[in-house]
Amino acid sequence: VQLQASGGGLVQAGGSLRLSCAASGRTASWYDMGWFRQAPGKEREFVSAVSWSGRNTDYADTVAGRFTISRDNAKNTVYLQMNSLKPEDTAVYYCAAGDSPLRRRVHYWGKGTQVTVSS
Repeated sequence: VQLQASGGGLVQAGGSLRLSCAASGRTASWYDMGWFRQAPGKEREFVSAVSWSGRNTDYADTVAGRFTISRDNAKNTVYLQMNSLKPEDTAVYYCAAGDSPLRRRVHYWGKGTQVTVSS
């Protein structure tokens, strides 16, 4: 499975961005998919995940209520809608795929996309 993330950029605090991650490979739709992020000088941390069916979602406490994850299996794509962005959301965001719970069972990583939130 190969993962290609896009949609990062520079936004002011309070603004919104939508990240996309396109998966390729015939088994891509079998996996849970989601997002992790890594800020400078910090460890990579879990952000959000969605089950292979799209019915179950998981969020880190720091983003719950502001971020929404979804997937379109017809397009093998997962989305992360990020609203009410804060400067502390600044990080490189990585797409991931694996088994449930994704926060502990990542099998595939994509290259990151930079998100910068200015104050």
